[in-house]
Amino acid sequence: MKQFISVYDAGNINALVEKALMYKAEPLKDKTLGAGKRIGLLFLNPSLRTRFSTQVAAANLGMEAIVFNVDKEGWALEFEEGAIMSGSTVEHIKDAAPVLGSYFDILCIRTFPSLKNREDDYSELYITQFIKYCGVPVISLESATLHPLQSLTDTITITEEIKKSKLKSQKPKIVLTWAPHVKALPQCVANSFSQWINAWGEADFVITHPEDYELKEEFTKGATITHNQDEALKNADFVYVKNWSTYKDYGKIYENDPDWMLTEEKLTLTNNAKVMHCLPVRRNVELSDEVLDSANSIVTQQAANRVWAAQAVISTLLTSLKGGINS
Repeated sequence: MKQFISVYDAGNINALVEKALMYKAEPLKDKTLGAGKRIGLLFLNPSLRTRFSTQVAAANLGMEAIVFNVDKEGWALEFEEGAIMSGSTVEHIKDAAPVLGSYFDILCIRTFPSLKNREDDYSELYITQFIKYCGVPVISLESATLHPLQSLTDTITITEEIKKSKLKSQKPKIVLTWAPHVKALPQCVANSFSQWINAWGEADFVITHPEDYELKEEFTKGATITHNQDEALKNADFVYVKNWSTYKDYGKIYENDPDWMLTEEKLTLTNNAKVMHCLPVRRNVELSDEVLDSANSIVTQQAANRVWAAQAVISTLLTSLKGGINS
């Protein structure tokens, strides 16, 4: 592993999942692996779980983690090649990134889409420019189109639950369902979850959403897609709830039908499904209190597993830096 931007950097997904679960069982197993090394966490937009979980994961491996909120504490960076910097941007990424690469052994970047220009957002310019110029491995802490650490976490959590259940000899049915929200949100979590579950290939995967909320086919190909939520929920073993705005007519909210909110009544259609959400969640908008506070909800377990996902990825990159056999 040279970087961690998407599922295509993960290699053997099951092996990475098992590595994460190993760390969950023994967090300090490799407590000296990162001794003397630094990891930089750069946030171009806010974070809660991503920030703390990555810091804890790095500390478990003996690394020093330094956090910088670029959106609040730093210069306005320019990312366009050949830009005439006569506007609000103060420093070009070509100048900033190599310096940061000299300070850190691994750089973690969190960016966010504008939801105004699809071509710009889906070009992933920000994270691509960091990779191009910093000279050290880059971990995506969320980008304009993907959230790979979250999706690895989701796969870890599903694997844990499968091991506990009677699903060991069959493919679970996993449903990704759109939910209402009060504002337009990006497609990155839905894109990423779809990409990972399809690549994992060990589930019957269904995506359900209202008409006009189709995701880019690059991420959903291989899944069954339906506009009938009740039909999708039938016999589901896992239900992942997430809002996203429109992709084709980019960044829009066409409807906010509250009937799409997952309720306890809708859960009766499922196979007593475990309910997932990446958090933060708008209670009684995306998910009802009765579901979130029920035994079916595994959102806290899911969020806690963010540490082990990050630790597995950082550990793999550190081994690569040292020229280990697993690089």
